[in-house]
Amino acid sequence: MASQASTKVPLKTLSSGHDMPIVAFGTFELSLDQENAKAAIIEAIKIGYRHFDTACQYGSEATLGEAIAEAVQLGLIGSRADVFVTTKLWCTDNHPDRVLPAIKTSLRNLKMDYLDLYLIHWPISMKPGPISFPLKREEVMPLDLKGVWKAMEECQKLGLTKSIGVSNFTTKKLDRKN
Repeated sequence: MASQASTKVPLKTLSSGHDMPIVAFGTFELSLDQENAKAAIIEAIKIGYRHFDTACQYGSEATLGEAIAEAVQLGLIGSRADVFVTTKLWCTDNHPDRVLPAIKTSLRNLKMDYLDLYLIHWPISMKPGPISFPLKREEVMPLDLKGVWKAMEECQKLGLTKSIGVSNFTTKKLDRKN
């Protein structure tokens, strides 16, 4: 069986014109043990992963950024541009005026100048504040999807992300006229 490193991962061209590897390494549970998480990401790069999925809510952005920087130092990849990084806007930042500060925080966490893909994580908005689980019904607010999307487009225009999109949205939510 050929290793992934010797297998070309198929790409999907996004509406922005940028290509995204269709197989990604998710970092949802990697915040539990940062040292092992960094080693896991480096091993993933060694075997051929080039797309990494994270989110501010996961607590793994900084670890992912450190692992990618280390992979460059080790010569496993030539530069940051050799990997595709996706992160997501959390519900407490799902407000038009909070999108730009949120992406800047993610970029600081990752120690990167840009993202390849920035997604609206969930189709709900929560009161601004610290991330907490479980979500509390009384903290749910109406989502200004048009306003948030416009702010996402601004992040793209500023070069902070190459592509934008949504995650965990139903087609009904996307078809909604608001």
